[in-house]
Amino acid sequence: MKRRLPPLNALRAFEAVARHASMARAAEELHVTPAAVSQQVKQLEDILGKPLLRRGKTLALSDAAQAALPLLSDAFDRLERAALQLRAGAQDGPLVVSTPPAFAARWLVPRMEGFESRHPDIELRLLATHRLVDFALEDVDAAIRFGGGDYPGLHVERLMAESIIAVAAPSLAGDLETVADIARKPLLKDEWHTANRAFPEWEAWFAARGVALQGPLRVRRFGDSGLTLQAAVSGLGVALAWHSLVADDLKAGRLVRLLDEALDTRLAYHLVLPSARLKLAKVAAFRAWLLAEAQAAA
Repeated sequence: MKRRLPPLNALRAFEAVARHASMARAAEELHVTPAAVSQQVKQLEDILGKPLLRRGKTLALSDAAQAALPLLSDAFDRLERAALQLRAGAQDGPLVVSTPPAFAARWLVPRMEGFESRHPDIELRLLATHRLVDFALEDVDAAIRFGGGDYPGLHVERLMAESIIAVAAPSLAGDLETVADIARKPLLKDEWHTANRAFPEWEAWFAARGVALQGPLRVRRFGDSGLTLQAAVSGLGVALAWHSLVADDLKAGRLVRLLDEALDTRLAYHLVLPSARLKLAKVAAFRAWLLAEAQAAA
């Protein structure tokens, strides 16, 4: 029997809009623009010959759309589970986890041996990238993401809250007792996080602590968090760092925390994945291990 279905992309766009009651949030989930989502919904309405949404200050569903939404959501959940089964080696193949590069290098990789010793039958592969992956199109099982935790349409679990501290190598930290002392030393700038306004500029950091700068600061710039922290370990200057990324270095004595303060943020690391993937044994094993490690680290 031949099925007569509207385009799946149009159905997918409408289901996301209806579920969120928002074009913008649907676009964020689907990684497209709100205009593209609106166009897909309009295409579906033209094909069906009837309006599905009442557009105004808020979006409202027609009666038919309201009745169809649970069926559509269930259908896409089933499609996602079917895609997992069709994907070669979905259950027995490698476990692919997307993660920010610095978090992978400085937190996850040093702990991987513990996971592998507990689960020798699971091959863990890390995809180190800042890019948000599309779980519907890419062969990625789970992701660790840094931010506010707003990832529509995905299962999200908070791992570790984050704060910013000043650190330096022991060879440099011996005579750094005040904020003014730090201003006289070479300073390391993580341009990635500063550009994204996660870290303050050094000038703003000193101003917030009441230090009037007497001249230009000596700043060494790095475009990657991992390089910035390695430069700090190597004694090249003072760095502002995420506490979780330098916790092992502080414990091992490779870095020293300066001043008795931390700049709290609303940001955290999160485990992010489609809910359907929680049913995969390899994902469930990684999730349980990761949550335990994060709790121990916190």
